[in-house]
Amino acid sequence: VQLQASGGGLVQAEGSLRLSCAASGRISSIKVMGWYRQAPGKERELVASITGDGRTNYVEFVEGRFAISRDNAKGTVFLQMNSLKPEDTAVYYCKAETMYYNDYGEPVVANYWGQGTLVTVSS
Repeated sequence: VQLQASGGGLVQAEGSLRLSCAASGRISSIKVMGWYRQAPGKERELVASITGDGRTNYVEFVEGRFAISRDNAKGTVFLQMNSLKPEDTAVYYCKAETMYYNDYGEPVVANYWGQGTLVTVSS
């Protein structure tokens, strides 16, 4: 699976951005898709995730402002970010958690990351 993220940019505080992440390859094996972010000098952290049947999970600091969605047929995940704050400035990465059965009937589990897209929020 390959992931291509896009949609980052520079926005003023209280503005909005929509991130997209398109998967290619064995997209039928994707179980969970998510967005993470990494600010300068900080560790990468989870922002939101979504399962194949649409169950979502948000971290507290984005709940009510961000919304994650996905198109299973296209292997695409989106992150709508509203009411952005300067502290949301980071490189945002998409992640796909995959599982499929190999020719021997054994489960194969792997995680894949996109290349990251920079979001900068000015005050």
